[in-house]
This record gives sequence, structure tokens and C-alpha cells, in this order.
Amino acid sequence: MAGAVLGLDIGGANLKAAHSDGRARSQPFALWKAPADLPDALRELLRDWPPFDRLAMTMTGELCDCFATKREGVRTILDAVSAVAGPLPIIVWRNDGRLVSLAAARADPLPAAAANWLALATWAGRIAPRGPALLIDVGSTTTDIVPLLDGRPCPGARTDPERIRQGELVYTGVSRTPLCAVLGGFGAAELFATTRDVYLMLGRLPEDPTDRDTADGRPATRACAEARVARMVCADLETSTADERRKVAERVLLKQVYQIVTAIEIVARNALPRLPETIILAGAGEFLAQVALSEQKTIPPCPVFSFNREFGAEVSKAACAYALAVLASEGGPAQ
Repeated sequence: MAGAVLGLDIGGANLKAAHSDGRARSQPFALWKAPADLPDALRELLRDWPPFDRLAMTMTGELCDCFATKREGVRTILDAVSAVAGPLPIIVWRNDGRLVSLAAARADPLPAAAANWLALATWAGRIAPRGPALLIDVGSTTTDIVPLLDGRPCPGARTDPERIRQGELVYTGVSRTPLCAVLGGFGAAELFATTRDVYLMLGRLPEDPTDRDTADGRPATRACAEARVARMVCADLETSTADERRKVAERVLLKQVYQIVTAIEIVARNALPRLPETIILAGAGEFLAQVALSEQKTIPPCPVFSFNREFGAEVSKAACAYALAVLASEGGPAQ
């Protein structure tokens, strides 16, 4: 054993941490708006954890358009973690499945970009040590669909552009996806609402009156969500009915399910020698993955492992950070 580890998953909109003992925490942080504030946000995230011997980190925030290139983004994030880690050793997960030192990641930054999905898929292999399996991680912004074979990830690609082309990365999620990207010609091409509003309305996500990280800056409540969704059809609460607004929300749900089902079926057919015999679910949007599984017609009934059911909602949301913490705690020194 390499000792206790805290895993960090640094995204563009959310920071996630998980301890190798199974505790997890997420906090919103709009990296693209305030990259210079990342060290302060990390200090807040790092408070009040059980003791740990080192930090293991992964990221997706390098894609934020506050950075001129991904290379710049990776190095900026590495520097922010270094600034708050003090004497703690830092190891960095890469998309080749290796943990490397901070210095090595700085010297060759691109393999550290958007590698979090592979940490989760590597951990998930222990759930399906034999035969073909599929990991489906539905987050706030994206959905990862990763094929596994005999306990190991067997992705068709490693980088985001290639993974999108393979169907293994779907740019749709349960909180941050603008509804105009889902509705197309059925709604206004404006950032009036996001998928979080839909799932607030449908009772799939909890209300948070203190959270104003929404399209219009009003609270994340069902009432405000309905007002935002009404604007997607160029209406408001006075000029639309509750039934009309619910139909918009249900249309979004169905279109996201169709998008995810299509990707699941493509990956299940093309990336594995035979159809999956185990499904592993994770992410803030596990509920959406469950609906998609019930609608797809390709994969026959098989065992489904749910992070939410086995570990709770916080670990499911921070599943990549948790997987990385466990992997790092079980592994040897960074290369």
C-alpha cells in the first residue's frame, strides 16, 4: 500500500475531490471566468479531510477558453495545485494509464489533458474482471461511454477529439448543457436555460435556493427553472402553461436519451468482441443513464453496478477522483 491519497479532478465548471477511504466532495468553480482564483478555490476544497500522504490529480479544465492552448491550460492547473499542496507530493494521471511526477507532467503536458475518464475506467475493470463490459458516466457536462474487456479499458481513442468521433465521448450532461443545443429548431437559439432546469422541473435534481449558477443568475429552484424553460419557446410564466413547459422538459429528456442510446449502441457493437455482459454506471446523471439503458435495444439484460447505489451520490458525482485516489493508494511511486 502506498498510503492514503486525496484524488483531485479539476474541471472547467466543477472541482471534485475524493479520499481513498471513500469520502468525496464537489464544489462549483467557473474556471474559465477566473483562472487566477483557482488556487483559492482549491484551498477551500482541500479543507477538513482525513490525513493523506499525497495528492493524485487529473483534469478536464485545460479546455477552458481562458487558455490559449490545452498545453497552457494543463500547466496552469498543475501550477495551481502545486501552489496549494505545500510539501505534499503530487502525482498526475495521464491518458496512457500512468501516474507521473509533477515535473514529468509539466515537461510533457498534453497526455495529462482530459484523462479522468480513464482513471474511472481502470478502476471499473475490477467490477467486470472477465468478459466485455461498458462504463457509462453521465456528468454535468458530458457523458463518457468506455468499453472494457476482461477487466481492462479498451477505448477506441484516448483524446477528446478522437473520442467524440468514436462515440465514446458525448457532449451532453444533466446540468450545464444549454437547452438550445438539445432542442435545435424547437426552441430559441439563446442561453436562456440549461439541462439542470429540466431536471429540476422533473424532480430528478434537488433544488438549491442558495445556488445562482444558472443561465439567468436566479436561484436553482423549480419555480425559477420553469421561468427559464418558458423562455426557450419565447414565452414566460404568464404566456405559457405548466403543461406546455413540462412538454419542453420532456422533449429535452427524450432527445438526450436518444443521443446517449445511439452512442451506447455504437460503442457496444463496434468496440467489443461481443455485447457487454456488465454495465457500470456513475456520475451526477446516473438517472439519465438508467433511462437510456431501459430504452436501448442492443444490449441484453445483464448485471448493472451503480456507484450511486454502492457508494452514495457524492462519490458517484466525483467517481473519477475516487477511482484515482484508490488507484494511487494501491500503486507504487510515480514514474
